[in-house]
Amino acid sequence: MAEPDAHLLIVDDDERIRGLLQKFLIRQGFLVSIARDAAHARRILSGLEFNLIVLDVMMPGEDGISLTRHIRETAPTPVLLLTAKSETEDRIKGLEAGADDYLAKPFEPKELLLRINAILRRMPEVEDPDAKPKLLSLGPIRYDIARGEMWQGQDLVRLTATESQLMRIFSAQPGEALSRSKLVEELGRDRGQAQERAVDVQITRLRRKIETDPKQPRYLQTVRGAGYMLAPD
Repeated sequence: MAEPDAHLLIVDDDERIRGLLQKFLIRQGFLVSIARDAAHARRILSGLEFNLIVLDVMMPGEDGISLTRHIRETAPTPVLLLTAKSETEDRIKGLEAGADDYLAKPFEPKELLLRINAILRRMPEVEDPDAKPKLLSLGPIRYDIARGEMWQGQDLVRLTATESQLMRIFSAQPGEALSRSKLVEELGRDRGQAQERAVDVQITRLRRKIETDPKQPRYLQTVRGAGYMLAPD
């Protein structure tokens, strides 16, 4: 199985090999771009980022080893070199230039796939700065968003079904005020003042489990004229 949405760049001067590898790797679930030589690859790399580059060593003009050095100077993108079977020296030079692995031609496409996936598995995950946090801190309370669990130290804080629903709703939009009517809608309840008053009661109960002083809430705040807001640390 391919890494989800991994984007590969295939650099090879042989049009037939480029086409075959592109079709094969797309069928395996990768996004695949191709370049016909090092100059073409440099232009692509100036505007796009890739998860891995499959690079032929023997190309007209700039060879794959020189391009590997350039890539390694500018980015941590892993490089898999394709080398002639007899050229041991090229493999050594390629590894010294910063390549992560090499594969001798001719090769079976399945072996290339195994090498690619092995390299991708070794790469550390890069945190997305725009990703939402997985754990919210509410003073001594921790809320695990993925698991829907609330903890105080080593103790699990038991939540009712409605309290769990409310925490999921608030944690999806921390720092944003949600009206009573919006909360009623998100809870899947019929609209009306009775349900909105019921939400007030549930908020009061939830505060007892979150707040040090529920009468002066710090984390599950009332926003005048707007509703309620979860304000994590």
